[in-house]
Amino acid sequence: MSAALRAELLGIYAGRATRRYGLSDINQLQHALQAAAHAEADGASPATIVAALLHDVGHMIHDLGEDPASAGIDDRHEALGADWLDTRVGPEIGQPVRLHVEAKRFLCGTEPGYFALLSEDSVRSLALQGGPMSSAEADAFRALPFSAEAVRLRRYDEAAKDPRARTPDFDHFLGYLRR
Repeated sequence: MSAALRAELLGIYAGRATRRYGLSDINQLQHALQAAAHAEADGASPATIVAALLHDVGHMIHDLGEDPASAGIDDRHEALGADWLDTRVGPEIGQPVRLHVEAKRFLCGTEPGYFALLSEDSVRSLALQGGPMSSAEADAFRALPFSAEAVRLRRYDEAAKDPRARTPDFDHFLGYLRR
């Protein structure tokens, strides 16, 4: 990882990740660190751990405010973040980020009980993002490269909303970019 990329990431996460994460009692940085910690504890690959850390970078690089979903706006953070990541760290990280919203739709459409796990803000954004996938959409999703990693990432994302969680710091997880 270059010094320039590290500085850019620290600028984003130190400067903008203190925004509240949707309707949760945590901020974007806490959410990112928790998602990465879940991935690390699960024995995920270094690329998946970094994808978990950076999966919501799109929320922090747009100018739509803190909670555009409450205004009925889908910020398309997954595409914005993936495009940003693809040019900096490659598709092994960027593409699971691109697909993590589709993975939510996939899980809601294929896994009984998953919808009940969603937070209030995830339910609201799901409606803006197309709702649960149909059977045909789920089949098409399964065929995509990185779809399995996106599903793993989505599970880490949904679990990363605990205001009392303790995690390693941002630099700890950035270390996986060197691997």
